[in-house]
Amino acid sequence: MVQAVTDGLRTMLREKHNIIILGEDIGVNGGVFRATEGLLEEFGEDRVIDTPLSEAGIVGVSIGMAINGMLPIAEIQFLGFIYPAFEQIITHATRIRMRTMGKFSVPLVIRAPYGAGIRAPEIHSDSVEALFTHMPGIKVVCPSNPFDAKGLLIASIEDPDPVLFLEPLRLYRSGRAAVPVQKYIIEIGKAKVSREGTDISLFAWGAMLPLSMKAADEISTAGISCEVIDLRTLYPLDKDAISESVQKTGRAVIVQEAHATGGVGNDVLSIINDTSFLYLKAPIERVTGFDVPVPMYALEDHYLPSVNRIKKAIEKVLHF
Repeated sequence: MVQAVTDGLRTMLREKHNIIILGEDIGVNGGVFRATEGLLEEFGEDRVIDTPLSEAGIVGVSIGMAINGMLPIAEIQFLGFIYPAFEQIITHATRIRMRTMGKFSVPLVIRAPYGAGIRAPEIHSDSVEALFTHMPGIKVVCPSNPFDAKGLLIASIEDPDPVLFLEPLRLYRSGRAAVPVQKYIIEIGKAKVSREGTDISLFAWGAMLPLSMKAADEISTAGISCEVIDLRTLYPLDKDAISESVQKTGRAVIVQEAHATGGVGNDVLSIINDTSFLYLKAPIERVTGFDVPVPMYALEDHYLPSVNRIKKAIEKVLHF
């Protein structure tokens, strides 16, 4: 995935000369996770800019650039570092189109590695995507594989409004997939059926998608057919894909890494309730993180959803 992100950035930097990438350590060092490696050498320090350690400054300057015709791509080193920039995003980036009655927009992409599972300290491991899905005016995208990462990143760069592009840390180098060399786009707001099934629907995104796929594979030996839906976009959610799957299977499990309270999974549950309640054969189950800060290394695996926890949720719904 990390190579797919780099390839998506390089593709768009070559195509659009008004794109500027900025963030902490993204130039000389190529980023903490090497997602921008080689871009400074190819495009120069006027387009790949190392910034001071100021998330509010990075996003604030990017908003000004976007309003004035540039296409900034800002990297926040970890999603847990985005809090100083939250005011700039929520007060300004999401509201400029409305505030100016459509005269100005903010074509800004904010890239943010996120999530636990790599033994990083707690603030580095936060999954707080729901803080941003609550605010109209910004799209929230989260790929689960290299192919989607490049296509969704390019779509985000070409979007006329701000996009928060979440990159699951534990997926950066955990697997490989074929990615076209040429430019391609995956539409924002469209979920994907990663696995067809008939007995129960699993809804997941980011690093939870491979876990859900593995749980579906393992439980299939017991004759249980799971449909796995990769949401891919967290705002706006693909309501049609969610309702169509549940209306087919009649059962649902939602898997999210974030804390249980206030998470995106609750919005998925609400969509199911609003569109497909009469199709349900059993209550909906959620597999989530706990309502505590992400713990230190010794308890990190216990905190995170696991294949076994997902399988237990599937069995509970099926045996209701």
